[in-house]
Amino acid sequence: MEYFCYHRDRAGSVALRHELAEEHWSYMDRYAAEMIARGPTFAADGDTPSGSVHILDLPGPAAARAFAFDEPNYQAGVYRDVMLRRWRNLLGRTMWDFPGGREGGDRYLVLGLGPEQGADLAVPHDADGLVAYGPLLSDDGATWLGTAALLRAPDEKAARAVLAADRYAAVEVHDWQFGGRPS
Repeated sequence: MEYFCYHRDRAGSVALRHELAEEHWSYMDRYAAEMIARGPTFAADGDTPSGSVHILDLPGPAAARAFAFDEPNYQAGVYRDVMLRRWRNLLGRTMWDFPGGREGGDRYLVLGLGPEQGADLAVPHDADGLVAYGPLLSDDGATWLGTAALLRAPDEKAARAVLAADRYAAVEVHDWQFGGRPS
């Protein structure tokens, strides 16, 4: 089962995040085989961390909750909240298979949070910039709750346009970068 996990940083937690960096990387190393995509999001200044995205294929809800809530940054209070949803990988690949590579262009996380009806249920026809794309689902996978996309785009406006904004209760756009242990 695939899961989308977005830990949002608590204000003023940057120093603690840096202090726990090695613990975070060691924890994530344990899930390397299950990762579909990952990486930090940033505040409007483009430099201050604002969250951490992880999309994984895990055995079930208990494993997903354990991943999200046993994470060292969560345990220490770096994060103010966690969005954990079932997800469906409509691209059928990991971010490491993205033909555009790790470098070049601006990257974004776009979250469309639904009202009641499913929207953007198929991969957009112009999918060249998509790194990861799929619906956010209820715990049982039966109810559509929104859509999550990681993508490369020229700017925030173009990133936002990947989703039909008028079909969502809210659309969020966050600066994002490819994650993984720094080399």
